Amino acid sequence: MKKVILVSIDGMRPDGLLQCGHPFVDKIPEIASYTFDAQTVLPSVTLPCHLSMFHSVPPQRHGITANNYLPFARPIEGLFERISHTGGTCAMYYGWEPLRDVSRPDSLRWASFVHSYSDDATDGILTDLALERIAKSKPDFVFLYMVETDEKGGHDSGWMSETYLQYVNAAIDNVRRVYEAAGDEYTIIVTADHGGHDRGHGSDSPEDMTIPMFFIGDRFEAGKKLENVSILDIAPTIADVMSVIPAPEWEGKSLARA
Repeated sequence: MKKVILVSIDGMRPDGLLQCGHPFVDKIPEIASYTFDAQTVLPSVTLPCHLSMFHSVPPQRHGITANNYLPFARPIEGLFERISHTGGTCAMYYGWEPLRDVSRPDSLRWASFVHSYSDDATDGILTDLALERIAKSKPDFVFLYMVETDEKGGHDSGWMSETYLQYVNAAIDNVRRVYEAAGDEYTIIVTADHGGHDRGHGSDSPEDMTIPMFFIGDRFEAGKKLENVSILDIAPTIADVMSVIPAPEWEGKSLARA
């Protein structure tokens, strides 16, 4: 089973990524298959977007349209459960407590939650924890979620503000650290869940709906610009890379080459 790290940077707009000033951004088109115009789901809100990311169906099917979790009316197995059933081990590191519901009980071997307002540089702390676990235990799948870009950057200071770009820069530096520490052994996938405008998000505006993604690993062609990419494609792509059978209900497609 090939190993995968999925990094989700909350509220990261493509232009925010491109303007954040981190030199690793210039390296992305050289080492990854990438897109700066993938589409998320509506409503473009954190929990619905992540449930769609992990279950490859839109909110109209999983039924979660706000940041409050309710059991699915019709159960759909998500990525964590499919990996666990195949015998893989999963780890999750996150800075926003409601995100716990993207996984179901018994599908995680390791998990750590650090509240985004309890410490400075929460995203960096979570990255440290993830890298420590990777070095010690080599989980098959690691989900690292960074929230400061959204909460402290977007909502507190405004999307595309100087403060927002500083948080995006810090998040990309954490991605760089993950790549340098684990890129030889893990496929690394980086995405946003949604964008944002002014101090909010959730609409069907391009600023809210358009997200960047990049895919680094031997199943992806370096330097290839991807077209017609959806957040629904993430779970099928990871399942394909890891040789995990996708759930029959999933609607997205794999972006990994044969």
